[in-house]
Amino acid sequence: MKLLLVDERFPAGALDGFVVVRSPADDVVAALTVKEPVGEELFAALPALRVVGTPTVGFDHIDVEAAESRGVAVVSVPDYCTEEVADHAVGMLFALARGLVELDRQVGRGGWDPHGAGPLRTIAGLRVGIVGLGRIGGAVATRLLALGAEVWAHDVLPVLREGVRFAELDELLGECDAVTLHVPLTRETRGLVGRRRIESMRAGALLVNTSRGAVVDVGAVLQALRAGKLGGAALDVLPNEPPPAPPLARNLIVTPHAAYYSRESEQRAVDLCVARVRDVLGDSAPGPGGADVR
Repeated sequence: MKLLLVDERFPAGALDGFVVVRSPADDVVAALTVKEPVGEELFAALPALRVVGTPTVGFDHIDVEAAESRGVAVVSVPDYCTEEVADHAVGMLFALARGLVELDRQVGRGGWDPHGAGPLRTIAGLRVGIVGLGRIGGAVATRLLALGAEVWAHDVLPVLREGVRFAELDELLGECDAVTLHVPLTRETRGLVGRRRIESMRAGALLVNTSRGAVVDVGAVLQALRAGKLGGAALDVLPNEPPPAPPLARNLIVTPHAAYYSRESEQRAVDLCVARVRDVLGDSAPGPGGADVR
């Protein structure tokens, strides 16, 4: 049974029993990608294709409509890095609230001013809005509630949760001291937090994005930081990665799409993705026996 590796990421041991190929063939039944786009052109070259898998939370690099039109299943791993991303988001919020990165930069420049990052805050008592209360957003809420934050949330499918107040998006943005984003990239969420919505946020508000870069207008964020409208922003994702030039502003933190990462999560992503591909293929899926790589 042939499996097409669209890009390199998978250890051979995870693909036991498959004949692994690196170019399209008429008898390929499964394909795996990480970031390389998969769309109509590739589907047309794989007439026997039954499933495409990606070891990532999002799957905006796969043309899902084209897959559905051809009866091809798309599988991803939205549950592989929940704890890692939640830790990263809350860590970014801590760093912004306490000015950790900006104070460190100041000391590196020879300064020694405890007020050098502007007003510092505590997480306890901070009103934090979570946009997207799914697996990761829910894990962030658990952490924030334990730290004594006042937690608001917005979700297109709200599920009542003790200690969390649901609000419409514009109300949440206008009333919260900090906002953290945990939504997939879709037609509806692309540009979700743009110039108008950033201008509607509280003066000095904090913004964290560990979801998808295109959800936020980064130019508007930089302008709001430089004008003092936002008190700080932390971005783990950008519309173009890596960026042609690093975004720079006071009280801005940027990490290189690392929120998902731990050694354990990388292995978990591969294992879950391949297991779900095998599930789609059902009884015809090959069992262990070593991958035949061609």
